[in-house]
Amino acid sequence: MTIGLVIGAVLVQETPLGAAYFLDPKVIASFAMWCVYVLLLYLRHRTGLRGRKAAYLSGAVLVAMLVVWIANLVSHVRGSVPHDTGPARHQPHHRAHRGARAPRHPLARLADATRTLAHQPGIREALILSTCNRVEFLTIQDHPRDSNPPDLLRFLHEYFAVSAATLEPHLYEFREREAVRHLFRVASSLDSMVVGEPQILGQVKESYSVARQAGAISSALEPLLQRAFSVAKRVRTETRIGSSSVSIASVAVDLARKIFGSLRGKTVLIVGAGKMSDLAARHLIQQGATSILIANRTPERAAQLAGQIADQVSMQLANGPIAIHGSGLACTTEVIPFDQLYDQAARADIVLTSTGSPQPIFLRSHGQRFLELRRNRPMFFIDIAVPRDVDPLMDQVEGCFVYDIDDLQQVAAAHLADRGRESAAAEAIVTREVELYHQRLQSRDAVPVIVTLQQSAEAIRQSELERTAARLAATGAALTPAQQSAVEALTRSLTAKLLHPQLTALRKKPEE
Repeated sequence: MTIGLVIGAVLVQETPLGAAYFLDPKVIASFAMWCVYVLLLYLRHRTGLRGRKAAYLSGAVLVAMLVVWIANLVSHVRGSVPHDTGPARHQPHHRAHRGARAPRHPLARLADATRTLAHQPGIREALILSTCNRVEFLTIQDHPRDSNPPDLLRFLHEYFAVSAATLEPHLYEFREREAVRHLFRVASSLDSMVVGEPQILGQVKESYSVARQAGAISSALEPLLQRAFSVAKRVRTETRIGSSSVSIASVAVDLARKIFGSLRGKTVLIVGAGKMSDLAARHLIQQGATSILIANRTPERAAQLAGQIADQVSMQLANGPIAIHGSGLACTTEVIPFDQLYDQAARADIVLTSTGSPQPIFLRSHGQRFLELRRNRPMFFIDIAVPRDVDPLMDQVEGCFVYDIDDLQQVAAAHLADRGRESAAAEAIVTREVELYHQRLQSRDAVPVIVTLQQSAEAIRQSELERTAARLAATGAALTPAQQSAVEALTRSLTAKLLHPQLTALRKKPEE
């Protein structure tokens, strides 16, 4: 019996330190079973020497399972991020990482990470932008050009517990003018996987709000970010780049429709009730999905999303029958308790998952079980989470088809060709805005020099006027008020004209 229980305990843990969800009732029941079993063996051992080896063995396995349970608890609580940016001499500097397998963070964690980044040596201001496809650091740095800049890669490694070797191949970095250009392009959705999608601007604004509340934004990043918001608005107003924009969520739904030809009569399970899931649900209704199941760790959030879907369906029913893509059917929603996720998931033809879990939710063994319950009817997983919610090995299960963010790029590519002309117009706006911002920045830096030069010239002018007036008065040829006024205007005009070339050069002088 002991050997059988040991083998069962080993098999239930599919990866080192346990891939099983630590609050899974089966895991908790197994843990309780071992406690009872060890107690029985202990009581048996007290009556004699029989069962001593079994008691030791079961006790060791109990300790191992306890370690697994705690490890799962720790990995569930902890999170991590990838991506960054930062400047020199009040100019933004971008060092970033795209597509890294790190989870998105709740706002409290994002605020803490932002504060920690802003307190790194050499960093004056900071903002962290975290989306499903990027994590970027935008920083203002104090270091002179000839010194070593702050080690942002080290910060990533130490704060988020991600090895430098894992991160480094994915990092990219921009400084000063190019950092400004990159920020403008990101806010304008020119650097998005799907060009023109509107969600990125809201995410930038959210990161800005978090950074402001954390005290990480001051006189340098504030005007830069405000300008980025203005540029994004201008791009969307003056071009048609967003007229048919498609978010990552809608691309995922489009992929599901292409797989099935139609979503009419299909059941969709949405795991996670965040913004992406909300967007996906809206697009699913538009594409004709008739049954949507929602599972989330927070039941209230799942119920809220279900209510939003119901409201959308009611609005469409008020305007006439829902007959999108020929469905002709109303869409129903159902909230699935998260602890019943694995029991209910087999009902779904399509599973669209977008959570912040630091480890996969669906493993290969889950896929095998789902297919058995579905009598081998195919099941499609669309994973738009970072890190992935679906174990890549799931794709090896016959009848299970897995698509992740990388696969969405192929769908997104089809939209890029249609938007080439609008992208070119938007890029021209960004280029012009970058130049204007750079000129304003140079003018701002030149202001103290210009003021000093003007004050010095005015002091010389006043001194010469006073000396000339005194000399004329001594010879009895003092100027009349009208003459004094004329001389005043003449000297002011001459001073302004003589200073004009120098002031113009200062405003246009390239940064050295």
